[in-house]
Amino acid sequence: MLVFNKKGIYCSQADIYIDPWQPVAKAIITHAHADHARSGCLHYLCHRDTAPLLKMRLGEAISVTSLSFNEPVYINGVKISLHPAGHIIGSAQVRLEYKGEVWGVSGDYKLQDDGLSGAFEPLRCHSFVTESTFGLPVYKFPAQEEVYGDMNKWCADNVSQGMNSVLIGYALGKAQRILQHISGDRGPVYCHGAVDNVNKVLTGQGIRLRESTRVLSDMTRKDIQRAVIIAPPSAMGSSWLNRFSPYRIALCSGWMQLRGARRRRSVDRGFVLSDHCDWLQLDEAITATGAEKVYVTHGYQHTMARWLREERGIAAEAVETLYGAASEDVGDDILSNDQNSSHE
Repeated sequence: MLVFNKKGIYCSQADIYIDPWQPVAKAIITHAHADHARSGCLHYLCHRDTAPLLKMRLGEAISVTSLSFNEPVYINGVKISLHPAGHIIGSAQVRLEYKGEVWGVSGDYKLQDDGLSGAFEPLRCHSFVTESTFGLPVYKFPAQEEVYGDMNKWCADNVSQGMNSVLIGYALGKAQRILQHISGDRGPVYCHGAVDNVNKVLTGQGIRLRESTRVLSDMTRKDIQRAVIIAPPSAMGSSWLNRFSPYRIALCSGWMQLRGARRRRSVDRGFVLSDHCDWLQLDEAITATGAEKVYVTHGYQHTMARWLREERGIAAEAVETLYGAASEDVGDDILSNDQNSSHE
């Protein structure tokens, strides 16, 4: 039912693409991260929580139809529905059914329920398209509660030493998780303009987030002391950080599982907090689908596909795509709309 071509994942019966990487007439978007939601399509279909984020990124004038989870639509006989992916707010898996054949396309996903993004829903299907961002056995993430505990202790230690705490995470998804789990006694929380823009869109939809203050261009180190600052990766190494001195900086990412990754990023601390599955979660999710055929996309797709064939006996194939395997560490400056500074 689905094929991979130069424009993306295509369903010819419905004449629609899923997360295309070139402009097409009709696109189903799994979530609003830039590598899955590209500009130029004539019409977009997505979850209702993703629609405002798409308009923020791609412009208010785009044509969008939004659905709730498990709300089916029919296009030329193909039954299409969206199901929770647990990746970020509004992220969805796509289920397509035609003449008894069922496909599932995961987009990006995680199994740990972060309390914001919704709990991942296993999809029973004949064929499954999965990411493999962390598709190596070395990636076995700690429980998120443990990570939040370590993060709060680190921030408290910084406060006791008169230091600010800068926490780096993707502006859409990771930043909101960090915001929600910083303890109230760790000092005031400030957000980079890109993060604050996303927060405003989400709270405008009725999603409750912890109160924070936007970092403005006229704020100085006298204004921000013993505080927590949440910023995207694009802020790292920039002059924007100077106003927070003295500070310590931490990167929140699944890549922090490996000690060398933290050294290469030149940060004081790394917290293993990912919006993707680790190796064990990928195995669990794929097994739960009962799929006879699995297509493995961005990340360590060749390793994951080979392991599924040899150890799980599943007909698995690695597929080259243009999705970003490192997307959770890439800043999205489109999310920062301030006219004075892209780092506001």
